Amino acid sequence: MTPEGFRLPDDSQRHAIVGRTGSGKTQAAVWHLSQRSFDVMPWIIYDFKGDKLIGALPTKEIELGVVPDEPGLYIVRPYPDQGTEINDHFFRMWEHENIGLYIDEAYMIGQHNPGYRTLLTQGRSLTIPIISLSQRPVKVDTFSLSEADFIQSFALNNHRDKKTIEEYMPVDMSEKLEKHTSWYYDVGEDRVFKFNPVPDAQTILGIFRKRFEVAEKAGEPIPTAPPAALRRI
Repeated sequence: MTPEGFRLPDDSQRHAIVGRTGSGKTQAAVWHLSQRSFDVMPWIIYDFKGDKLIGALPTKEIELGVVPDEPGLYIVRPYPDQGTEINDHFFRMWEHENIGLYIDEAYMIGQHNPGYRTLLTQGRSLTIPIISLSQRPVKVDTFSLSEADFIQSFALNNHRDKKTIEEYMPVDMSEKLEKHTSWYYDVGEDRVFKFNPVPDAQTILGIFRKRFEVAEKAGEPIPTAPPAALRRI
């Protein structure tokens, strides 16, 4: 049962998700992505580490710098030393507007990327929703937390990371979380919820497949990966 007042982010909002390896962070983030508007506008996934679940999504791979116009899921796999190219890509998204951004391991972008900071501070008015993930909140751009409309924290190990999160959401990070559960902070409402584990990977992939099928039946085909990509988990 959904608690009264519980909200998911909309297409003008930024969602920061943090948590140590194995905490359930990525699976929850992909579930959140499955609820978003990739059937009406493009979403670009930045995959820095070649995550298995992300690799199973029905995406179309694009080169770094490309900003698609058509709805769908698109993926880029940048190298850590491509900071200049990443910065330019973010500014192209800013110029485009109406495009979603999912970043796996946001600390790889660095703490002072002007393009990323511009999206974080101005993206709301341009309909550029962002889902950003990180294992180490202390190493990400502070604006990814200060500008977030929703902050979701899974278990963290590092003391500095815990203290960083406590600066941005009213939780006691010393309280032990059950496996794959998280704190979910709605900044606008100033309310914290316990977020239960999301469905398993195959169920999440099924959500994507179903939504793509519905879009295609409505005459709005969106780019998909080969079916084999959906069986790699």
